[in-house]
Amino acid sequence: MGDSRDFTRTVLFAPDSFKGSLTSVQVATALARGWLVARPNDTTWLCPLADGGEGTLEAIAAAGGWNWLTAAVRDPLGRPIEARWLRSSDGTRAVIEMAEASGLSRVASAERDAAAATSIGTGDAIRAALDTGVTSIILGIGGSATTDGGAGLLQGLGAVCDRETARADLGGLDPRLGSVDLAVACDVTNPLLGSYGAAAVYGPQKGAAAEDVVELDRQLAFYADALEAAAGRRVRDVAGAGAAGGVGFGLLAIAGAFRSFALRPGVDLLMEATDFDARLATADLVVTGEGRIDAQTAFGKTALGVARRAAAAGVPCIAVGGGVELEGIEALAAVGAVAVPVSERPQSIEAAMAAGTSPLERCGERIARIASIWLT
Repeated sequence: MGDSRDFTRTVLFAPDSFKGSLTSVQVATALARGWLVARPNDTTWLCPLADGGEGTLEAIAAAGGWNWLTAAVRDPLGRPIEARWLRSSDGTRAVIEMAEASGLSRVASAERDAAAATSIGTGDAIRAALDTGVTSIILGIGGSATTDGGAGLLQGLGAVCDRETARADLGGLDPRLGSVDLAVACDVTNPLLGSYGAAAVYGPQKGAAAEDVVELDRQLAFYADALEAAAGRRVRDVAGAGAAGGVGFGLLAIAGAFRSFALRPGVDLLMEATDFDARLATADLVVTGEGRIDAQTAFGKTALGVARRAAAAGVPCIAVGGGVELEGIEALAAVGAVAVPVSERPQSIEAAMAAGTSPLERCGERIARIASIWLT
């Protein structure tokens, strides 16, 4: 076989972030840099992705055609802050990340209060986008600090809602919502209430003790009665109602207030917003990845979403993971993708996260040299 420079191929790098360590932009850039060490004449496309949580804005902005803006909002404890969001160059579309206004990263560990935290800042951000005239919004709701059933978000949009007092009056909702198409990036299927609900499953990571979980679930049940009565629809058991501490429920309840509304897998929305399919059509290979390729990969995480789309297009796919486990390997193999670990030696998660981009660059170089065997 001749030198790898005798032929060239197009490689699409479409990873998620390595959460707590590197953004998807950093991961894609590092993998591509390493690839080009081994195959310098190849064409590399960067299409960093996210799942609707932190990093969503950076991933979409990297695709081009978007402008950064900031909005004055309230954080999960009601304090004034500035939250970033994106508006398309033509001014018609917006991308809003709940984590920017109402995220767990906005409160210190000692401040986490699942009972008091409010999603009102996300409502503030949506209203700020409406003020600029946008008519289409992608809302990523991952990484929230709240368990308020979306009451705060609805307050931010003009409603009168309170989880603790079980009040709900939708008469004041901003009428401009009727001209908006809202797509919510939601990767969980939890209902609002019960042992698989917002309080039980996600409350503890937001500061709720065992007794708090019971009380939060009780309050959410009474609040659900009030909001469903005001909205005229029962949505507490819809898949995704428990997302983001019940923000999914709040939005489902007022779905009819929008021109169109959908809860959709985050990876699908991100691939659309970053023109993934158009780039895939030109690719000879796709390289995706995420911090851990494990049992959760089978439940619709980014790597599997990319692998499925690549398989449908007949394009080979490699998925790199900071950690790789058998369940994740099998989930990807089922759609024809190969999982490759980034790690080069046994080490702690903390050490791996502290290593920066260098291991990813070396991983990119390794898979490029392996690919040279069959990319002819």
